Amino acid sequence: MAAYGRPTLRDLFDEAPTPHIAHPPRTHHRDFYLATDGSYRDPRGASGGPNGGLGVVIETRDGERVARLSVPNSTPDNNVAEYRALHLGLDVLSARAPANARIGVLIDHDDLAGNVNAAVLSGRDAGFEPTHRVSVPHATGLHWRGIQARIRDFAELRAARIRSGHNPAHPLANAPDEYSHVNEEPDRCVLPEDPGSGDDRYPPPSRANRGSASD
Repeated sequence: MAAYGRPTLRDLFDEAPTPHIAHPPRTHHRDFYLATDGSYRDPRGASGGPNGGLGVVIETRDGERVARLSVPNSTPDNNVAEYRALHLGLDVLSARAPANARIGVLIDHDDLAGNVNAAVLSGRDAGFEPTHRVSVPHATGLHWRGIQARIRDFAELRAARIRSGHNPAHPLANAPDEYSHVNEEPDRCVLPEDPGSGDDRYPPPSRANRGSASD
């Protein structure tokens, strides 16, 4: 289970906006939650090694940890690192989750969250023209295509935008030398408990108390 006093990824997702996609109450019925982050350091301050890192945290809706990764990575800039981190996280999740899983992604990068949700909407309807123009950094290479392919692997997926300070993948990406031990955690394929036949008309407590203010 998640550590006492710290929000689970599900709680963070329920409280965060999902760019370009409506955030109905039933979004708290995601099966898995994936938080990713990528970091970049000025190579002039590095000692010839990787100049950044990739962080990944995966949980079930019950708060059970599925995987954590903290990987050193050489990258041309922070934007590319964010795409690489998401690609890595989706690859790991795809190997552990069933194809009919509903996924909530947490990202602290505005453009990437918007691009992911625009890709989701376009995938539902080939004729759909999203209002958000997808623009991917050229140096990202094939990572965006890999992300799009993984999006299609799941029954449902949407991305939420969270603040960097709330992203549990942030420290893993920024200090891979300090968190390398998380990569030695045993592989787990944890399936969330069946939520039963709940009434989707009512939001979870974390959203019910937010009042009428718009996201």
